[in-house]
Parts: sequence; C-alpha cells; structure tokens
Amino acid sequence: MNLSASLVLEQVVNGVVTGTIYALVGAGLTLVYGTMRVLNFAHGEFFMLGGYVMLLTIAVIANPTAGILVAAVIVFCVAAAVQRFLLRQTHRNADATFAPIALTLGVSVVLQSGALLVFGETYQSINYFVEGTLRIGDFRIAWQRILIVIVGLGLIAILAGFLRFTMLGKAIRATAQDPDAARAVGVPIGLVHTLVFGISGALAAISAALVSPLFAVSPWMGTTLTIKGFIVTVLGGLGSFPGSIMAGIIIGVAESITVMLTASEWREPFSLLLLLFVLLLRPQGLMGAPWSRVT
Repeated sequence: MNLSASLVLEQVVNGVVTGTIYALVGAGLTLVYGTMRVLNFAHGEFFMLGGYVMLLTIAVIANPTAGILVAAVIVFCVAAAVQRFLLRQTHRNADATFAPIALTLGVSVVLQSGALLVFGETYQSINYFVEGTLRIGDFRIAWQRILIVIVGLGLIAILAGFLRFTMLGKAIRATAQDPDAARAVGVPIGLVHTLVFGISGALAAISAALVSPLFAVSPWMGTTLTIKGFIVTVLGGLGSFPGSIMAGIIIGVAESITVMLTASEWREPFSLLLLLFVLLLRPQGLMGAPWSRVT
C-alpha cells in the first residue's frame, strides 16, 4: 500500500474528529458514573434525540447555532426529568444495584421505539454548517470536520473549567468524592444528581448536532455510540474525566489508522481489542483514579 504523508495526516485528523465525539460521549457517561455510580444505558438515545431535535430545528429556523442550542436545552430537560422522576426513586433503595441499569435500558427502548414510530426507518441528512474544504498541498479536510474539533474541544475545556472553578462544579466534585459528607455540609445531593444527568444529556445532544451533517440521523444512530462511549469510559478509567477525553481521542485516531491499513470491517473489533490490551496491562484504565480527584 502506497501511503503518502498527506494521506496519513488526513486519516489522523479524521481520527481526531471522531475521537472528539467519542470524548464528548464518554465525558457524559463518566460525569454520571463518577457522581452517581450509575451506568446510563440510555445515553445513546439522548444522542439520537439530539440529532432529531437538530433536524427539526434546522427545518424550521435554518440556523445551525440555534439548532445546537435547542437540542442541548431540550435533551437536558428530558435527561433531567428521567433522573428526577424515574432514576431518583432507585437511589432511595441502597440495595437496588441493578435497578438503575434496568431503568435506563427501559428508557433507551422507549426513546428508540418512539423515534421509530414518529420518524420511521428513513435515514435523514443535514447539510454542512460550513461548506468548503481546507487544502494545504495534497492535504485536504472539510471545514465541517474542523468545526467539530474546535467546538468539541472547546466544550470539553469549558466543562473542565466549570467543574474545577465554579461553586456548582465544586458541589458536583464533592458529591462524587463523598456524598454523605457533601450532604452534611449542605450540598443538595438530589439536585446535583439531576443537574449532572441533564448536563450529560446535553453533551450527547451537542455531539449529535455536530456530527449530524456527517452521519445520517436515524433511530439507531446512538446504538454504536453507546457501546463506544462505554469503551471510552472503561479505557480511560471508570470515573476519570481526563481519562475519558484521552481515551476518546486515542480510540478515534487508532480506528482511523486501522481502517487505512486494513479495512473498515476492523474498526469496531479494534476498539475492543485495544480495550482488552490496555486492561491486561493496566486493569484500572489509563487514568483509573477516583473521578473527583482528577478533575
């Protein structure tokens, strides 16, 4: 295979684009697990819901920025409502280990079936927000992909700053580290859990809105992302926010290079093989410290 430097660079950059989305999805899952110790199996459907909200908003307003904001707000409200009125009930029973898993799986099925009922099986596409291609010699990349990286990494930086420097962010970190101690000093644990679940859903919605021009919107668009998000979460270290970001980028770039060297069929198996290899060497993941200590 004749691999030029420009081709390799294109694949690496495309991997960073994909990895940025993986990082956003993994960050949402990590945020929930690190704070609530809950694995949210409905996260992919929040992603899917964000894609459809983006699709409908663009059809009405024809403004991508408005579409992203509307998707984030609506999915934030849906996710917060799921936590407040459904998931919160399972936290009242300390022995309910598998109840949150069953509940989020149920929410996943309901949202996916609802989307299938309302929108059907048709795959629907959205035009690029930014037309054109950046060309530097033989290297080329669509401006839409550059936009995804800029917005995605900027959002991650904002979230990291929010968690570290704001009062609410400190309340979230305190809840993650020791819920009982946080409650004792006046932190409203229930409200923190609701906000965290909502923020996680908003991250998924923004991710879907950003990639909707690249991948068609469908009721199943979140299924693969859920699996990939859990791989990112485990690979980075359960509960490690920086670890999930690192793992997302690593997996995205590694997948892109794997496809370039072999075939597209190896994309999904390679993610699992990479996960197994890392866990054999480092069972706690890349940055397997408690989430609240590494944000």
